[in-house]
Amino acid sequence: MAEQRFIITIGRQFGSGGLDIAQRLAKRLGVKCYDKELLLEAAEEMGANPELFKKHDEKLPTFYAGNFSINLGSFIQSFSTQPTTSYYDNVQRTICDTLHTIAQRESCVIVGRCADYLLRNHPRCINIFISASASACARRIVKRKEADNEEEAIALAKKSNKLRAEYYNFYTDKEWGYSGSYDLCIDSSKMTEDEVVSLILRYIEMRLND
Repeated sequence: MAEQRFIITIGRQFGSGGLDIAQRLAKRLGVKCYDKELLLEAAEEMGANPELFKKHDEKLPTFYAGNFSINLGSFIQSFSTQPTTSYYDNVQRTICDTLHTIAQRESCVIVGRCADYLLRNHPRCINIFISASASACARRIVKRKEADNEEEAIALAKKSNKLRAEYYNFYTDKEWGYSGSYDLCIDSSKMTEDEVVSLILRYIEMRLND
């Protein structure tokens, strides 16, 4: 497996621990985990302000946000086939180009950013989605001090997941969080993070063991 490049993409509900799991997984695999690092690299490559770049992270353009509730993947083509018409389009195109560049040069774990869709033609790409119960997500969010109590945390998770779903559904022909959109879906509230990572590793070994 080490001799051939592979890509593991991680979609995740807000508060599910998806990023922590991705980072642990990358460490066990001996590869990089691209999340904010990916954004900063993309911003630098396009000469953009990293702070402005992060502001648009996994969000629809303001014009579209909240105006669409259906999957537009069949109507809006992938980043790579769309003309660049705005700063926001440049951000998305840069993410697309950067993902492909990374996938060509190294094995890695990539969190979010429609990576599963953009790299759908990669022969050794495994797509995983991490979810968790509302209460488990809320406890994690409060522990991270992103909300004062579980009620606020649940509201924040709901809002964040809505933004991620709108972004994903708009730019792909799949549905965010739907099991058919991924190779493996895991409820992280049913196991410890180490157990989740071990399960994913076992799946990867079975899939990529040539």
